[in-house]
Amino acid sequence: MEEAMRSFEDYSFDGIQDMLSSKSRSRESVEGVNIRKQSHFYGSGDGIEVGGNDYCFYRDVSMGEGFLFSKYQNQEQKQQSYLDCRLLGDHSFNVRSPLLQTSLDGIEKLDEFPAGTQYVLENRKENGYPFSLASLELHGDRQLKGERIVDRSSGTPCAKVMGAELSTEEIMKMAGAKFIQSFSQMVDIASMLNNPYDLFFSGLSEDAARNVELAEFLLASAEKVGNQQFERANRLLNYCEHLSSNGGNPVQRVVHYFSEALRERIDRETGRITPKWSEKMKSFDLDKAMMTLNPAILSCYQNVPFSQVAHFAGIQAIVEKVARAKRIHIIDLEIRNGVQWTVLMQALVSQHGSPLELLKISAIGSTSKNSIEDTGKRLMSFAESMNIPFSFKVVMISDMLDLKKDLFELGAKEAVAVYAENYLRNLIALPNRLDSIMKVLRNINPHIVVVMEVEANNNSPSFVSRFIEALFFYSAYFDCFDACMGRDSPNRMIAESKFINQEIRNIVATEGEERKIRHVKLDVWRTFFARFAMVETELSKSSLYQARLLLNKIACWSSCTLDMNEKSLLIGWKGTPIYSLSVWKFDRKQKGLK
Repeated sequence: MEEAMRSFEDYSFDGIQDMLSSKSRSRESVEGVNIRKQSHFYGSGDGIEVGGNDYCFYRDVSMGEGFLFSKYQNQEQKQQSYLDCRLLGDHSFNVRSPLLQTSLDGIEKLDEFPAGTQYVLENRKENGYPFSLASLELHGDRQLKGERIVDRSSGTPCAKVMGAELSTEEIMKMAGAKFIQSFSQMVDIASMLNNPYDLFFSGLSEDAARNVELAEFLLASAEKVGNQQFERANRLLNYCEHLSSNGGNPVQRVVHYFSEALRERIDRETGRITPKWSEKMKSFDLDKAMMTLNPAILSCYQNVPFSQVAHFAGIQAIVEKVARAKRIHIIDLEIRNGVQWTVLMQALVSQHGSPLELLKISAIGSTSKNSIEDTGKRLMSFAESMNIPFSFKVVMISDMLDLKKDLFELGAKEAVAVYAENYLRNLIALPNRLDSIMKVLRNINPHIVVVMEVEANNNSPSFVSRFIEALFFYSAYFDCFDACMGRDSPNRMIAESKFINQEIRNIVATEGEERKIRHVKLDVWRTFFARFAMVETELSKSSLYQARLLLNKIACWSSCTLDMNEKSLLIGWKGTPIYSLSVWKFDRKQKGLK
């Protein structure tokens, strides 16, 4: 047990930084990280259907009738229903935003809440009710299956104290509630006095109130875009762009990038972006950029906790499964810069019980062969410095349908591990290729499959559902950036403007085949993996120990939260899940498998 629980301090990431960036730093220990069970942070976590569709249905106050949110509700539903069914197999799973109330009953309940500040920019009679107040779950005690969030410094339950600094996500939720109030019908004074939300808003600081107002403008503009009221949306976006900034506080930054994405969506729908201009805008290749060790990516890796925590926990899981093997073969579905394998090498040197004969890494790629080869050269150099026998193979294919077991040159005595970091999501819109690669992996029958994916739900065919999901997710992400990197950090500015901005634009502004960013949550992957007889295995105490230990080293990472979702780990920020880490194996005993 002592051997299993050894920390990664003996092969800390500092050495890797010296090798890859020529810059090391010391870290001080912080006591305690609480691992707790996952809860649904947005109410029940389930949307409400109207007629069994993915449509968001609202009431036109002036006409007393219902209407569908936008034309893409219908178009995207037809395009995506087949893909979602293929992904989920015979199981049904709600891939819509839990933040949108889609029944008339939910809309009628809004009458219980009095109007807040008069929404002076638009006539409320011309608009529907795009959000659910109950599902926004403003602040205070979050329920964790009967447990309250525990303050990690004191071990006692805590709630948001009035006047305390609000997170970016909480600002967005408050803006949503205030936006709903601005559209609700006026009620009598007694009801207003009894309503807790007006009192809550009145307790905001001046800065928080400005942030809430700015976020409210953004939500209103998204509602107008969804209804194709582009002229009104443009006027609201003028306010957003005037008051936001890519160098301001997290709320201002989030609004800045989401406003840009809404502008692009308007331009696309009104024909201002021609196919030729669209191709020019796609000249920045996000996937290719992520494969290089540029300063912005390395800085984010060093300063933002999510990837490092997932790497250390995932690598520990691999080490445990191949601990007795003398020949280890790693199949990386998308290697990118490969920094995680330097962690593995140090772990093998420290923990491996027998002399290692060979560590082989096979990296799959369909483009950017030179970049993959550069990654291989860096890893080869690092392996030589650790005296590890090392082999690196690039498995280039033009199409994932061409991937075959024979391409990996598997040895009879090799212990095979498959590593999929933020890769499977790329194939969600290509279900035949996703199925194909899973069948190949099943035939290989690896000792372990480690999967790291974004824990978000950005695959809804509904534009407004996707917008709200993305807004809350990236609000938490920008909050983390603000805690871990300076606001004037050039690397942070590049990461936000180049990488995160690209994701936001793709989620918000594009439809159909152009929409590549299609995150789904862990429950969806569970349903999908079950079709291939994959069995979820529990992350060991050693893996969780590595995650806790890493978080304890840096004080500004104290808001990074670890939640267990069944047997898998959710890595989040202030309780909002950001990434999932899960470990799997194939059950060869199930009938019907080759």
